[in-house]
Amino acid sequence: MSEVILETDRLILRPHRIEDFPDVAALWGDPEVVKYIGGVPSDPEASWARLLRNMGHWQAMGFGYWAVTDRTDGRFLGEVGFSDFKRGIVPPLNGVPEAGWVLATHAHGRGIATEAVRSIHDWADRCMDWSETVCLFDPEHLVSQNVARKLGYEMREEAAVYRGDLTVVMVRGSGS
Repeated sequence: MSEVILETDRLILRPHRIEDFPDVAALWGDPEVVKYIGGVPSDPEASWARLLRNMGHWQAMGFGYWAVTDRTDGRFLGEVGFSDFKRGIVPPLNGVPEAGWVLATHAHGRGIATEAVRSIHDWADRCMDWSETVCLFDPEHLVSQNVARKLGYEMREEAAVYRGDLTVVMVRGSGS
């Protein structure tokens, strides 16, 4: 599969590179960034594994995560994409692609998440044959839930449990 690069007015979403490691480690090592994503900052080893997982997901699945960069200066802003992490969530996701996003604190509050996540969904609606996608949230992560709502996600009626914690699952039909 050729590299998928997406562009918006302010952003370039591109495949991850090994050179992204310092930015990825800083992102996932920031307590504010991971507050609602497990709550524990990643050490460099875990961040390295995440970077490699993001790169390999494309080869294995034909989709994955993009590095989000500022269109004007190339600054790393975060990561957005789709995954199938085979999570042990109850009820199971059954292979439905999971949308996710995480931004560096310097990118918060600027509408970047909405812009980037809209871009990946536009791509998925054009290029993938998915009837729906899901996204998972800590029940207290209201900002990201609002981003999901803007893009057509709705709360799944049934409660979900992931790693012993209640988890919000939101669902979006293709083309929503």
